[in-house]
Amino acid sequence: MSLSLLLPENGVTELMLMWPEEPRVFERGKAALSETVTAETIRGYVYRGCVPADEIAVVKAPNPSLSQKAYTTDGRTDRAKLARLYESGHTIRLGNLQRVVPDLAEVSQDIQTETGCSNYVHAFLTPPGHQGLRHHWDQQMAVIVQISGTKRWQLWRPPVEAPMREYNESWRVWREDSVSKWTAAGPDVEVDLKAGQSLLLPRGWVHNPHVLGSDEHSIHLTFAIRERTPLWLAEKLVASAINNPGFRRILRPGQLGGGELGQQLSKTRVALIHHLQGLDLSEIAPEVREAALTELDHSA
Repeated sequence: MSLSLLLPENGVTELMLMWPEEPRVFERGKAALSETVTAETIRGYVYRGCVPADEIAVVKAPNPSLSQKAYTTDGRTDRAKLARLYESGHTIRLGNLQRVVPDLAEVSQDIQTETGCSNYVHAFLTPPGHQGLRHHWDQQMAVIVQISGTKRWQLWRPPVEAPMREYNESWRVWREDSVSKWTAAGPDVEVDLKAGQSLLLPRGWVHNPHVLGSDEHSIHLTFAIRERTPLWLAEKLVASAINNPGFRRILRPGQLGGGELGQQLSKTRVALIHHLQGLDLSEIAPEVREAALTELDHSA
């Protein structure tokens, strides 16, 4: 099982059976991932220019991410520019490594087979005593795998309920006074994540990660697991309506405004309820399962 490359046996069990709502730290022990993904290999992706520029972000708190022009030449990743930015205190994020690293592509595919959830892998390299991203929350479960160094994770309980990409994302509902309130209150949980440890970070938890000390480089991988929801199931059920000719008919422009629109919405709701009640779920279930195992979200 690929989750066992990221977590010990009890961690895999807890994730699969409980899907924790509280952060959890685990000792990975001698996992195969530690042998194939090392600090040297991750640095190699940076300093050999192997990762496409579109998958790279460079940031140094409290500033926003830099333009691609800061680390590219003629539209391609410039390893020398990246090295200089890192040396000046910038964090380098290598995004979607499952698209460019065969070993991580296999891990990602196996995780989807185990969980039914698509996922992606980001690497973060942060120089000693610095910080890249500041306070924010994510909309999926993350398994943080510390490869080298130590990173302090200041964590606050979710300020919103069950965030998704289209609903309650950090930037969509951000308030200017949020950081000052969190800072004044202090974190609900604080973790100094060391090499060889993994952190389960449930969706919605605010995190403010930074590197301690002045002589320790930090590298970690984030395996973000895109959780399926009842809304996802509802979308699959509704999508099957395309097989009914009544749902494929044309709506005239005049039916999309005024009182006519209300009538069309009412008729469509009735038709949809009738359609859903008539579905043979035993026939649809295999299709939904296949979608869970193969459907990818390429927008991350």
